[in-house]
Amino acid sequence: MKKLRKVYIALIMVFLYAPIALLVLYSFNDSKSRAKWGGFTLRWYQELFSDKVIISSLMTTLSIGLLAAVISTILGTFGAIVLYQMKRGPRNMMLNVVNLPMLNSEVVTGVSLMMLFALANLQMGYMTLLLSHISFCVPYVVLSVMPKLRQLEPNLAEAAQDLGATPLQGFFKVILPDIMPGVLSGFLMALTMSIDDFVVSFFTTGSGVSNLSITIYTMAKRGISPKINALSTLIFAGVLILMLILNLKDMKNPEGAKKIEKVKIPY
Repeated sequence: MKKLRKVYIALIMVFLYAPIALLVLYSFNDSKSRAKWGGFTLRWYQELFSDKVIISSLMTTLSIGLLAAVISTILGTFGAIVLYQMKRGPRNMMLNVVNLPMLNSEVVTGVSLMMLFALANLQMGYMTLLLSHISFCVPYVVLSVMPKLRQLEPNLAEAAQDLGATPLQGFFKVILPDIMPGVLSGFLMALTMSIDDFVVSFFTTGSGVSNLSITIYTMAKRGISPKINALSTLIFAGVLILMLILNLKDMKNPEGAKKIEKVKIPY
């Protein structure tokens, strides 16, 4: 049975990572054809960094992703706290409303946002793209923060105020450190969803503003360039390095080992 499980896991890993391995391999292929190997080369990486369209799209993707992740993390964290303090019935109803954008079709979300921006007479461009990304990232932050709020001691905020902390000090020195893993998870989830999005971005962007997904879609109509393989390899390497750093950090600070720190609260 153990051997069968190992074989099963190995097959799943091959199924998941074989396409990525081929993509990485062909990013070093000297031939444009994906049917034959033309030798090892780095020229696609050189052409990638000299392609102004791709670099501009990459900068737009990163700036939109970071801004949307930061803003949606702030809105989603405070929104989760407000929902947590509500009574059970209204809270469950509001959570269903908040979770609806995650269940809704992206085409419907994109078209509805496009109609909203047109009704508000907003010119399609960078700002509408940013607003649309914030709108669908906030629910993921709420979903990540709510479990951490449920793990808190019910009277933790009141205890901090009894010790002389103001509500703001109690939040930043007592509540926020405990829910920080959920906040960071929500931030990373929002960043990932923003960078990965295509459908909503396609409907809410304007001329002259496009992220990587739209640029790659446009280039794919003329055939996939090996430069896209090189770009995808760099993105995969960046994500892999980030995950390794986070895992090494968790190994050094195992879950369950909590440090007790004395916090000085001014009276």
